[in-house]
Amino acid sequence: MYIQRTIEKLLPGILATFPCLAVTGPRQSGKSTLLRHALPEYHYVTLDDPAVLELAHSDPVYFLDSLGDRCIIDEIQLAPGILSYVKMRVDEDRSRNGRFVFTGSQQFGMIRNLGDSLAGRIALLDLLPFAAEEMQQTVALTGGLELFASSILPGAYPQIATTTELDRRLWYSSYIQTYLERDIRSLYDIGSLREFHRFMQLLAIRCSQILNMSSFATDLGVSVTTIKRWLSVLEAGRIIYVLPPHFNNLGKRITKMPKVYFLDTGLACHLAGVRDREQLLEGPMAGALFENYCLQETVKMYANRGEQPRLSYLRTNNGLEVDMIIEGENMRVLPVEIKLSRTPTAALASGLTRYASLFAETTPEDGLLLCLADGEQPISRGVTAIGVEEYLRMLQLRL
Repeated sequence: MYIQRTIEKLLPGILATFPCLAVTGPRQSGKSTLLRHALPEYHYVTLDDPAVLELAHSDPVYFLDSLGDRCIIDEIQLAPGILSYVKMRVDEDRSRNGRFVFTGSQQFGMIRNLGDSLAGRIALLDLLPFAAEEMQQTVALTGGLELFASSILPGAYPQIATTTELDRRLWYSSYIQTYLERDIRSLYDIGSLREFHRFMQLLAIRCSQILNMSSFATDLGVSVTTIKRWLSVLEAGRIIYVLPPHFNNLGKRITKMPKVYFLDTGLACHLAGVRDREQLLEGPMAGALFENYCLQETVKMYANRGEQPRLSYLRTNNGLEVDMIIEGENMRVLPVEIKLSRTPTAALASGLTRYASLFAETTPEDGLLLCLADGEQPISRGVTAIGVEEYLRMLQLRL
């Protein structure tokens, strides 16, 4: 079953404007399926095929000749040397757009090579696992509680979301093993795979929390430098999203460490040992997973429209906290507090009220208390409680 991807709407405009397009994202996010479905007239090859990869390395000119006028080259990071030959062909006729489409799972090296070789000639899109609007094509979900509870545990990777008979635990175990063995070990010097896996588990248990690298280093018996390198690897592979602190004129009163979220809550649940609905909704990680879900869906909303989100969070030493600050046009900011509650109250939104008074000169928009209640309702001056579905619709209209 093919699920229509939101990002697919961007392809015609991009291919009419740029000679090349690269679609990046984590493994199994549906990059190849998307392109083969949306661009059936393109010649498709994958460098995962050893024979194709050998030809790309040994005779790149003939390899490109064999692909015709328009092609999709899957897993381009396996043969970055052909990019210089692609550049020469593009420069021979800059009037021809939409000729080369690439996919890749490892962003660090791939983006660097693409940027160096095809600067000004290529557009980049980031395809993440299913967003909420795509998940609703697989199963009818209504209301914020069902959307949250039914989406988090199974996760949003296309294969597991569309194949109900799959063993979720086995799939994620295999995914992690493949990710560690194939991507990480072959491309990065991360040291012990066992310790790296433990690091991923600790990150999942502490998702939505402020990242104290020294604490992680102590718990794992490694250096802070190693923790930074491991974070960079996971961020580059689009496994996690690092939310920066909100900087302004409060200076030393602001917490300056980032917070970490997973871009697929199913993977976070698997790593953290959250196995069933009761544990999800009533366990000690319930609030953190709901916050992770809301942040994850915000990031996906932007990515599916070809945008880079400008997100941050705020925490001060006197207890003021805002979970997510969305910066829009003209430097206007939208503060969002996230609470796992179906009964929104003014007390739950006290941080938003304090934020509005403290930053009145920046004219922030009215704050949102994002919760599991359905619909929208004002709960205090300048604060509106909003359900998950309504929040996502509102965010869509802003983009």
